[in-house]
Amino acid sequence: MLVVLILLVLYLGIGLMLYFFQEGLLFFPQKLPKTYSFSFDEPFEEMEILTESDVLLHGLLFQTENTKGLIFYLHGNAGALDSWGEVAPTYTSLGYDVFLLDYPGYGKSEGKISSQAQLFKAVQDAYNEVKKRYQEDQIIVLGYSIGTGLAAYLAANNHPKKLILQAPYYSLVNLIRRKVPIIPSFLIRYPLETHRYLKDCTMPVVLFHGAKDSLIPVEHSERLQMEFKKGDTLIILPNQEHNGITDHPDYKDHLIALLP
Repeated sequence: MLVVLILLVLYLGIGLMLYFFQEGLLFFPQKLPKTYSFSFDEPFEEMEILTESDVLLHGLLFQTENTKGLIFYLHGNAGALDSWGEVAPTYTSLGYDVFLLDYPGYGKSEGKISSQAQLFKAVQDAYNEVKKRYQEDQIIVLGYSIGTGLAAYLAANNHPKKLILQAPYYSLVNLIRRKVPIIPSFLIRYPLETHRYLKDCTMPVVLFHGAKDSLIPVEHSERLQMEFKKGDTLIILPNQEHNGITDHPDYKDHLIALLP
């Protein structure tokens, strides 16, 4: 009986730690000093977005001549724009401007991530700022990894031209519980229900997933197909793992057709 009680106390303790310190398990920001100087071959502009909660978010806007539109890029759960900015040439080479956002607590962005609602609001505030420069029918929302749930939510609640997701998850609850089944769903404060958001996406949706992705298995995208409407597409990239999708030759070939 004592052993059972000890195990129960340990289980409850681990559950409480997971609930209250969840951000440290999901998000791995790289902070950059305000004086940090970015270095990219592409011309770019630093942008500051003041949120309704008076937190300054930081982003980079890469611009091309005679732009065809904008890629609104939501990155993965680690790093900052000093490294994520390296994806920009893939899209600028096709004639598209690229905006990349650092989430609260990442890079030069102030604050820290404290809830799913706050994270959604930060992304929406950045999108609203970008809409001052671009019409929505010029904006393509693109999310990678943890950014896919944010991108799907943003697309479902706005009217961009297209939604592209790289290595999406069915939901973060589903992903976490498949890896750690003993964690109750109600403890996960960032459910990020991509499958639910896709139901409200009226624009064309394209999913890319690596066939050898071990972090977010391709089965997540295959399940998301159940929420597809006519015209939505899943493209599985052969021999591709979780990282480096943007550099996959098949991905770049498909972009030529997707971003005419």
